[in-house]
Amino acid sequence: MKLIVGLGNPGGKYEATRHNVGFMVAETLAAKHGIRLRTRAYDSIAGKGRIAGEDVAIILPQTYMNRSGQAVKAFSARNKVMPGEILVVCDDVNLSLGVIRLRRTGSAGGHNGLASIIESLGSADFVRLRVGIGRKDSGREVGGPQLSGYVLSVFSKKEAEELECIVETAAECCETWIRNGAERAANLFNAKNRKE
Repeated sequence: MKLIVGLGNPGGKYEATRHNVGFMVAETLAAKHGIRLRTRAYDSIAGKGRIAGEDVAIILPQTYMNRSGQAVKAFSARNKVMPGEILVVCDDVNLSLGVIRLRRTGSAGGHNGLASIIESLGSADFVRLRVGIGRKDSGREVGGPQLSGYVLSVFSKKEAEELECIVETAAECCETWIRNGAERAANLFNAKNRKE
């Protein structure tokens, strides 16, 4: 089984924020393939189905971002999913809006959700799909204490108009990973979306 993890924070308060773009991508992928995200288990909302002939689970951890790892560990341990069969979708403040980057492994890069997953799994050898949320495009330097406010802010009207296409492209990248693996997905989508 392959596991897609969309990162975000639960609750209506956070639903449309930049930090929840991982949830948005996972929900779009699930809807496209008729996978119902309604099972509450392993500190997540989860669903299982088939994509491109593969058994796939999609989960949205409900632990809040900083403790995402406990949900991923619980689900992967119970379902015997190895780190190399996990793709985590998350936001990235260091990528411009619309840029996506898929990597086979790597560090947390300052992302608390990824750091939690690495710590909980005891491994960084899971695939991660980073979706740019536009700090560089904001017209001002955002860092330090301002950063949490930025990632928890909603997209501007102009950004929201682009968001549907961005989320759809990221969901297509997930499909390519399921069908053809990380190298093929990275070759197609990292170059296709290069804006920087």
